[in-house]
Amino acid sequence: MGSIAIREDHEQSHDHAYDHDNGDSSLPNEWYRESKISILIVGTGLAGLTAALECTRKGHRVIMVERMNEINTAGDMYFMGHSAIKFIEHWPDMLREYIEISMNDAWIETYKHSGEQTIPAMKVSDRLRQAGMDPKTPPGMFQMRPLVYRMLVRQVKKLGIPIIFDQRVVSYEESKCDGTATAITDQGQRYMADLIIAADGVGSKSQKICGGQVKARSSGRAMWRAVIPLELFEKNPRVKEFFGRMGGENHDEPIVRTFLGPGTYALALTRPGTCIWIMNHDVTGSEKESWTHTVESDEVLKNMDKGIGPLPWAPIFKELVELTPPKTILNFELFWRDPQPRWHSPGGRIVQIGDAAHSFLPASGNGATQAIEDAVSIASCLEIAGVEQIPLAVQTHMRFRFIRCACAQKLGFSNAELLQDTDWSKVQVNPKLAQPKLPSWIWKHDPEEYTYNYFDEIARTVKEDIPLDQAFDNIPPNYPPGYRYEPWSIDDIMEDVRNGKPVQLGEGNWD
Repeated sequence: MGSIAIREDHEQSHDHAYDHDNGDSSLPNEWYRESKISILIVGTGLAGLTAALECTRKGHRVIMVERMNEINTAGDMYFMGHSAIKFIEHWPDMLREYIEISMNDAWIETYKHSGEQTIPAMKVSDRLRQAGMDPKTPPGMFQMRPLVYRMLVRQVKKLGIPIIFDQRVVSYEESKCDGTATAITDQGQRYMADLIIAADGVGSKSQKICGGQVKARSSGRAMWRAVIPLELFEKNPRVKEFFGRMGGENHDEPIVRTFLGPGTYALALTRPGTCIWIMNHDVTGSEKESWTHTVESDEVLKNMDKGIGPLPWAPIFKELVELTPPKTILNFELFWRDPQPRWHSPGGRIVQIGDAAHSFLPASGNGATQAIEDAVSIASCLEIAGVEQIPLAVQTHMRFRFIRCACAQKLGFSNAELLQDTDWSKVQVNPKLAQPKLPSWIWKHDPEEYTYNYFDEIARTVKEDIPLDQAFDNIPPNYPPGYRYEPWSIDDIMEDVRNGKPVQLGEGNWD
């Protein structure tokens, strides 16, 4: 097979980069001058698609490769934090679509796993007001994965960003002499660029050159996840009455129902046309860390009451499981991983983003958010540093992101334990205790603004080899105020959990 040099073969001229005044809403409202930086993005997940858009907006030349024969837009839902949504404001078409698909009038209510309601249905906006927050700027919201992915894919296509399918990357190389990086596929095709962004998930082959695969430890937990078309509720009037009933006067506004129990938790989102349910459970032996591995409802029903004490799951939830179509229930195993100490190659020509750099437990509510933040950050760092200082841009980007992501990962472990060990006597006095932490240092962050404000200072700490825990001494941190980074490991957290202790987050204001 041959080689493709993105510099030469896939140049994207920005001569057509009009100001937003021209009325073309498919283009961003702020377009940067051409940087001459060529970028290969491996993977078309959330991190890869966002990186493609933001790198193009920042003036870089982009091409993408994907191992599948199409972009996978299937799935259920995830939480998108406010800090991840801000980049969409630069894209008029996407912003309009994002507003249309968002669940702005969502409701939420909370139950014990056995079916007893503990917190009545309330609009999310009202809960925010009770917490002293502005309902117009929520910390984030649940989004349907297929709708968000299709939105991003449409925007990538509008820009004409090349995507080459059926390209499974199995090896990465870099040349300090030439200032290039190369991705090699299983068929021997070589793709060369100034920088490669590895956005191809936890199994990325970039681990070898970027510092080695962090060992995965089984958490002993897994998640069943499924999507049910609402028309199937016609088969069971009880399920239709309970889970088909939405919020608002007309019962047509999305609602999230959370169920918390000893050693388990679940949620069900109902919105027009669709119900999604997710349940955290002890491993059963059939789970895999795969978004395509499914089990049948009878296996779920056989195992869902195990390890949760004397009270079984609410019958109505079991009936919901029974209605789930065949071959649609994912059984996703949850692994814990230490923070990966380095996300880039020695020469700074290959950088990992998203799950390739830092995986999150689903309970963290942070995986999608931090993946998007990564993409915005690396695109901005490259624009500031320029084509002559790509390695500095990469190292600075990692400094911006590492402590923040390590703290968010640790917070995810803490939230998982909170949800699995709810003290209902305390929740009745203070309902906040049944809610995962989503602190302001996460959702109020603006990764693009922060990069432009403090790039010079963090780049200086890179050049002067200042220790990481001192790099933010002169600027406001993007992690918990008052926290000073100390390396931690999954072993420490698992030891706390085994001894019945809460996860030790560390000093600083994590709330």
